[in-house]
Amino acid sequence: MFDTVLVANRGEIAVRVIRTLRAMGIRSVAVHSDADAGALHTRVADVAVRLGPAPAADSYLSVERVVDAARRTGAQAVHPGYGFLSENVAFARACEEAGLVFVGPPVAAIEAMGDKIRAKQTVVAAGVPVVPGRTEPGMDDATVAAAAIEAGFPVLLKPSAGGGGKGMRVVRSAAELTEAIAAARREARGSFGDDTLLVERYIGAARHIEVQVLGDTHGTVVHLGERECSLQRRHQKVIEEAPSPLLDDAMRARMGTAAVEAARAVGYTGAGTVEFIVDAQAPDSFFFLEMNTRLQVEHPVTEAVTGLDLVELQLRVAAGEPLPFGQDDVRLDGHALEARVYAEDPARGFLPQSGRVLGLREPAGPGVRVDSSLAPGSVVGTDYDPMLAKVVAWGPDRDTARTRLVAALGGTQVLGVPTNTAFLRALLTDPDVAAGRLDTGLIERRGEELTRAGELPPDVLAAAALALLAEDEPAGAVVDPWEVPDGWRLGEPAWTLRRLQAAGGGPVEVRVRGRAADAQVRVGDGDPVPTSARRDGDELTVTHDGTTTRYLLAHDGGTVWLAGGGRTVALREHERLHAAAEGTSAGGVVTAPMPGTVTVVRAAVGDRVEVGAPLLVVEAMKMEHVLTAPVAGTVTELAVTAAQQVRLDERVAVVTPETPAPAPAPGEGE
Repeated sequence: MFDTVLVANRGEIAVRVIRTLRAMGIRSVAVHSDADAGALHTRVADVAVRLGPAPAADSYLSVERVVDAARRTGAQAVHPGYGFLSENVAFARACEEAGLVFVGPPVAAIEAMGDKIRAKQTVVAAGVPVVPGRTEPGMDDATVAAAAIEAGFPVLLKPSAGGGGKGMRVVRSAAELTEAIAAARREARGSFGDDTLLVERYIGAARHIEVQVLGDTHGTVVHLGERECSLQRRHQKVIEEAPSPLLDDAMRARMGTAAVEAARAVGYTGAGTVEFIVDAQAPDSFFFLEMNTRLQVEHPVTEAVTGLDLVELQLRVAAGEPLPFGQDDVRLDGHALEARVYAEDPARGFLPQSGRVLGLREPAGPGVRVDSSLAPGSVVGTDYDPMLAKVVAWGPDRDTARTRLVAALGGTQVLGVPTNTAFLRALLTDPDVAAGRLDTGLIERRGEELTRAGELPPDVLAAAALALLAEDEPAGAVVDPWEVPDGWRLGEPAWTLRRLQAAGGGPVEVRVRGRAADAQVRVGDGDPVPTSARRDGDELTVTHDGTTTRYLLAHDGGTVWLAGGGRTVALREHERLHAAAEGTSAGGVVTAPMPGTVTVVRAAVGDRVEVGAPLLVVEAMKMEHVLTAPVAGTVTELAVTAAQQVRLDERVAVVTPETPAPAPAPGEGE
């Protein structure tokens, strides 16, 4: 067995791999970019090596720098995690040439299955059914467009390299093709360094089911059951589970056998995943989708139901050991679900967000596991994927696992960075999800009801108002209860008015009378309610109308963050929010919907544009968002250039509507 392994990745997967290395007594080496200096994975590793600047091309995607870091630290093997270089043939070959063991399949298997085009050609030759489409390598834009028309709309454009939903585009008409092809190529090139595309018929009511396979160098290949990954948004998985609620034992055996044979066909070793798509209307048939020649994000649910450590097995296979079990020894026990926690705003179309972690609590309890990259004080930027953590729950049956996961997400408290935890809880309690009636279009259909923030309850608004009041009160001072910050009345304390506003909601008036420890609070038009708040470090204990709730509390430049009672909220005083946004809310003003980098500027000052015309493209965490003209008119301001960084809600352009000519006065022109 190796004594030193370099982990060529970052974030939660690097932390997770290092955890197994430590359990096995193996020295771990982390690598990092300048943006990740001091990140959690660098702190839990035995050694951390700087690779270079923040751009992935200059750090995590640099084969030369990663191999050099392994040499300098005495590593015998490199674990690539997933993403970045995990399916990069040149990297696997460079490791081999440097005398390093690549913890993954042989180069030939990556070449055959890591490229989606070659993978499809391989399985077609073996008689495995595939989704209709075109997979020829080297198709130019015109050929891709012709292939899309030939396959029939809607079609799915997919990068040949990489995964994770990056670069995928659903195209529903020929009019969308030019823009969609250009965007898919840009995103694929930025994420994987390869802009080759393939075209597939888009199956809307589909179920995405994948099979975990393991192979060793002694000829044994087994499968560890399947995972259901049908709950997706933007073609990226959100909730995964094992086993699938769709499959019976016979279907499970058929898919497992097909996956094992696909792996055998390319001499596969290590951990891999064979993905299938199943028409929800005809679940007896399945189509090969792709093979991921690496560990998957969702591998913990398989670990939970099999009791196996897949990273440990990867390392043992890479060291030449045989698998310690055969297919007949594999048993599935209970059910597990995983939720991906992202730095994103579901109410803004799941656009990535950024910030500093001001407060953090992660859940624990029976059957609950958290794989996380978070730590108090860490910065979530826009350079990399927005996934922060994975929360996993196991139970003896599916409903127990699901309800445990809902509770665990309620206890996932991240202050300072917007996350999707409320959306995940709403999704897991959807009646169709609870019943196992899943397909890849469910989130899109349920969009508004799943992402709707809803009104905040009075006790949360009262807690925020008292948190702000307590911040204004002098610490430890003895004060006159009749003195109030904004005025007085003869015979009784005056009311202090605050207008509080959450993202995506309107301002709510909250009136407070008295001190934080003994106050009366009126929310909106409601009656005064006795409320008290006591702060102890980062915890705020609030008793509102006889009910006590404990919140994790943080302040950030006029924003109060509260997490408690199963929800996390950020509230700002409306006056401050309004002042910050003044002048940026006119109908023709375009603002950045997320922090990121301007990658393309399509317009120039003086251009005449129609409603919906693309003006520029902002990229964050390898996701693109096209900003369009909100009105028809003339571009009169363009405040950004390509490669410029922008902040959330920063004003980037103005389109001035054309003023219609005044109607002639009566009698004129006659």
